[in-house]
Amino acid sequence: MPNIKSAKKRVIVNKTRAARNKSRNTALKTAIKKANVAAAAGAPETEALVKEAIKKVDQAAAKGLLHKNNAAHKKAALAKLAK
Repeated sequence: MPNIKSAKKRVIVNKTRAARNKSRNTALKTAIKKANVAAAAGAPETEALVKEAIKKVDQAAAKGLLHKNNAAHKKAALAKLAK
């Protein structure tokens, strides 16, 4: 455990951000997985699920959770599913 006040704060802030990032990452993966499963099954709600997953990818890229090129790759793959 750190002794310096600023180092103690960094530990707390890092823990908070890690929890937030984990939550966002889990939501992102779940949305992508739902879209993939719906597309594979040929479900009628595929279009809506793909749209929601693309929105989550955009949000993750905006928050710095994903690199912009990685986000573009994921969005392209999801758009391909929608067709």
